[in-house]
Amino acid sequence: MTLNILIVDDNREAAELFQELLEMQDYAVRCAFTGQQALDMARADRAGVYLVDLTLPDVHGTDLARQLRDLAADGPAPMVIAVTGLASDGSDEMAVFDHFLQKPVDFEKLERILAGVAAKS
Repeated sequence: MTLNILIVDDNREAAELFQELLEMQDYAVRCAFTGQQALDMARADRAGVYLVDLTLPDVHGTDLARQLRDLAADGPAPMVIAVTGLASDGSDEMAVFDHFLQKPVDFEKLERILAGVAAKS
């Protein structure tokens, strides 16, 4: 079974490059460039993993992560990973994420996380 991933990042070039890298690993990957677009896409077809930038133009990534989790309340819990250029402040707000990856992303670390998710699904 292919792992479905939704990248949510307002930097279109970075998101699309990230998409290409993940597709080369045989993941099914889509991109959203705003929080609203991500929610619309998640309502239509839920992902198993959400890679969420914290600084989106229309919503903070932590708020979006909560909304994505709420959408999945009646099914399997998705993996929600913060992917950002900001340093983690260790606040309770960050607890909504399963992992925190700082840009530039350590792709090997991400691959280990994704392989673990794929093995469970």
